[in-house]
Amino acid sequence: MRNRALAALVCVLLSILVARAAQSPLTIKEISLMLRSGYSNNAIMQELSIRYFAEKLDVEKEKTLLQAGASAELITALKSGKCSLSSEQMTIAQQQIADQTKRRAAEAARSRQFDSLYQSQMARERAAARPQAPNANALRELVKGDLVSLRNGALGHFDDAELEKKKLIALYFSAHWCAPCRKFTPELVDYYNRVATQHPEFEIVFVSFDKSQFAMETYTLEANMPWPAIDFQKLKGKDAIRKYAGDGIPCLILVDATGKVISSTYAGAQYLGPAKVLGDLAAIFAGRVLDNVAQNR
Repeated sequence: MRNRALAALVCVLLSILVARAAQSPLTIKEISLMLRSGYSNNAIMQELSIRYFAEKLDVEKEKTLLQAGASAELITALKSGKCSLSSEQMTIAQQQIADQTKRRAAEAARSRQFDSLYQSQMARERAAARPQAPNANALRELVKGDLVSLRNGALGHFDDAELEKKKLIALYFSAHWCAPCRKFTPELVDYYNRVATQHPEFEIVFVSFDKSQFAMETYTLEANMPWPAIDFQKLKGKDAIRKYAGDGIPCLILVDATGKVISSTYAGAQYLGPAKVLGDLAAIFAGRVLDNVAQNR
């Protein structure tokens, strides 16, 4: 917002400079902006002696100028009419100003339309480049026979039949070397331990971004991850799943029973964080429909 405001101010000041070059009369708005941008009252008096004043000063306009930093001398000069155009010249100047305002508004509308078209095109290109979500069965087929989980302090084979019962599967992309991951994982473990027994339709699958099997197993044991993970030795064949991680980790991607991605750590290229997905899950478990979740991805 601050950058937009600064850009808008720069555009207005540029407009003032252009108007100055054309020797157009000054308005209350222009004088106020000049004062706020650092012009001295004396400098504005000099401008008025060359370019004149295109309006009549009333109470509200005087208040606007005073708030902008106008001196008593400047106010008096504007009230006296010494810097003002004749009535006929003022009418012409005000018409020219109105025409300029319309032209600028039309140019701004065209610019916004172009920007909207550009953003729409970029969104279509991102959507086309995004991997399509597999259906639920396809997702299970992708990990079938390749899942492991902690049993008595060691990783062992995970029963695929357990995954077939799940209607909500959250893919958790994480790694031991990632400090934000190590910070978030205990929160996720706590969350899972609280909701998993109440919602047997829900499961998390850990997809490791670690650089070795030892690192992955160390991470799994240290965090005491209660969910299954893809066997490190089988990760090389899981590119279709790993692509859902976006550009960074930690990352959660929630898939429903139809295979539709209903909540993501990312909204396009914007990183929202995995806690966003937990919030969407809480809404689902509370029975609230998330019609807009997928639209905000």
